Amino acid sequence: MPPNDRALDSRLPSTLLRSLVVRPFLRCLSAAVLASFSVCASPSGAEPLVVCLGDSLTEGYGIDPAKSYPALLEKLLAERGWPDVEVVNAGISGSTSASGRARLQWQLRRKPDVLIIALGANDGLRGVELDASKKNLASIVELAQANEITVLLAGMKLPPNYGAEYTQQFERMYGELASEFDVTLLPFLLKDVAARPKLNLPDGIHPNAEGYAIVASTVADAVAPLLKPITAVGNS
Repeated sequence: MPPNDRALDSRLPSTLLRSLVVRPFLRCLSAAVLASFSVCASPSGAEPLVVCLGDSLTEGYGIDPAKSYPALLEKLLAERGWPDVEVVNAGISGSTSASGRARLQWQLRRKPDVLIIALGANDGLRGVELDASKKNLASIVELAQANEITVLLAGMKLPPNYGAEYTQQFERMYGELASEFDVTLLPFLLKDVAARPKLNLPDGIHPNAEGYAIVASTVADAVAPLLKPITAVGNS
């Protein structure tokens, strides 16, 4: 009668047992562990993550969330060569720059590759001191850069009835921040949309679905160059 398995094992040298059983098992275990990390992590280049930190203009106030610019941006970037990109809509209606840093802190657990900062419009509409808004926005940029996140700073503009001096200083604030921290500036988030009734809701402030399609295209043009070096590093 053939020997049972235990008897067979006892007759094999320990070195042979390690080569036949232990080492293959360890290789399989190591592969499984690495695979689990690749699923749980979001490595740059494989599945780039873009976070849109903003207010009601980002959230998509008054429209279907699927028509907001972050949702449309994800589709546009997928069409442009990043099929696995994820764009997070971190917009909250009514928010100002004051809450931005804390909200970014929450998003850091996802390890974003690109952060779009689209805050400050409500600061301006409420007449917040520009020094305070600038300090708040700077703290958001600093936190992003400390975590090696590429930043796109989206500029805002105010209606002329807020006074020429305040509106001009408000607009310049974004350019000054971009220069100070060496980040990419999108001069105006609502380019080609603001003050065009057919592209906005009846309130004249928030884009409608047609307007958001233009905003998404504008943002995609600015984000795409930022994703290229990130994905190049991830694929190297």
